[in-house]
Amino acid sequence: MGTSLQPVDMLVPGQNIDAYVTGVSAIAVLSVEQEKGLTERLYYKNDLEAARQLVMSHLRFVVHIARSYGGYGLPLADLIQEGNVGLMKAVKRFNPEVGVRLVSFAVHWVKAEIHEFILKNWRIVKVATTKAQRKLFFNLRSSKKHLSWLSNDEVKAVATDLGVEAKVVREMEGRMAGQDTAFDGYADDSDDNGAYVAPAHYLEDQRADPARLLEDSDWSESSVSLLRNALATLDERSRDILQKRWLNEDKATLHELADHYGVSAERIRQLEKNAMKKVKGSMQA
Repeated sequence: MGTSLQPVDMLVPGQNIDAYVTGVSAIAVLSVEQEKGLTERLYYKNDLEAARQLVMSHLRFVVHIARSYGGYGLPLADLIQEGNVGLMKAVKRFNPEVGVRLVSFAVHWVKAEIHEFILKNWRIVKVATTKAQRKLFFNLRSSKKHLSWLSNDEVKAVATDLGVEAKVVREMEGRMAGQDTAFDGYADDSDDNGAYVAPAHYLEDQRADPARLLEDSDWSESSVSLLRNALATLDERSRDILQKRWLNEDKATLHELADHYGVSAERIRQLEKNAMKKVKGSMQA
């Protein structure tokens, strides 16, 4: 087999991505005969060691594919890890009788896992939820060879190729051109580098509005009055249970109240439930 295979933990790239790439590149590429022997052992005998060797010898292939998705701003290590998941799925499903190399079969599975990861984690494209939107997103991404907006002719060409309306292409292009912004800005922002454009600065602070303060005060007083009147409709024991369970600063437990009244904790829970129901009904009347 040439260079000995590395341990299975190489399926998970660590912080040193360069060391990982170097490691997987050192794993020998399988010959046609070696690959066929391993795939047959796995397919017919469920040989897990054969599966391990097939996966490990194709890790460099996943790295190559993952690097082609570097433009999405996601960590290469994460892309590789997701691609490795796809590779393992491909190895599990590969039939050695189909007459193709494993790498040709695995490319679909590797890309599928990476696509799914990108769509879940690249916040700009979380709107691409349908199969048609996903196809449009990835095709449009690969079609844009420059940073400027597509011309009308280019939009029509993409729309025709994908079988969608031109306005759908424009809409997706606009989504892709968006940028994520922290609501409150970032910790190292200053007025000089654009802190004032954070969305939080667009909103009016209404906490000091006299009308708002008066409304809040009236609502609070009204709520307290309704609660006081509702509690007055309860018997003394039920009122005491609610007071100690919910209104006191040091709240009592069911078992503490059970000991106090000489009943079970379940009985206290039932009394509490009934009392809460009566209070709620009184306040809504």
